[in-house]
Amino acid sequence: MTNNNPEPFEIEMAALSDAGTERGHNEDHCGKYIKNKTSGLVAVADGMATLEGGDLASQRAILALMRSFRELAPGMTQAQRLVRATRNANYEVYDMAVVVPQLRGMSTTLTAVAVSEGDMTAAHVGNSRVYLIRDGYINQLSKDHTVGAEAAAETGHYELKGSNTLTRTLGRELIVSVDLFELDLVQGDVVILCTDGLSRVFEDLEIAALVKGLDAATACRKLVDEANAIGTLDNVSVAVVRTVGETPGTRR
Repeated sequence: MTNNNPEPFEIEMAALSDAGTERGHNEDHCGKYIKNKTSGLVAVADGMATLEGGDLASQRAILALMRSFRELAPGMTQAQRLVRATRNANYEVYDMAVVVPQLRGMSTTLTAVAVSEGDMTAAHVGNSRVYLIRDGYINQLSKDHTVGAEAAAETGHYELKGSNTLTRTLGRELIVSVDLFELDLVQGDVVILCTDGLSRVFEDLEIAALVKGLDAATACRKLVDEANAIGTLDNVSVAVVRTVGETPGTRR
């Protein structure tokens, strides 16, 4: 008799990027690397629209991240590999900007999530986001690297002037500070990565409601389509990781 139950720690991964309704071209980029049924990597990036080469910066960052993560020594921990891959992506974007005068100053956000047998590691630079949906509740795991968000964290008051200005991006400087966080996933968890083209359109609870009961690929399509139906001023990129099998207990 065939056992159709998912294998332990099995996950679904999907990613999707769209130009949105108001822009003629897409300066976002996304990617996924599925190693096997229990491990892989997804990422989203949002190139800076005010600078030349925003689309090139995001694409370069995603490609470099994926390549580096695959090629780094398997003896490294998942966190070490993801941080190293993120920094390698930063080097590649920075080097291109230095070599090509027209691209001087180009940069991008980069948010990535790697999963292996229930262990999740995230690396984050910029104002794209990582959400966790667990037991019907949604929480933003990442911090927005913006003037407004950082002012609110320090003083409790949101800075209106230049509030959306990024305080940290990939490729702007040779060395970038990377937020790193780890989490043990449990059965039924859904992790969502998105650029601000989505998070500016929907409240957190709306995002959770839209993806309820959907597989990873369908959830990505649903979020993009619903954002476009409302109308978004920016490009929209999303990635979804969904646990569909048993997962280990929480690390002590």
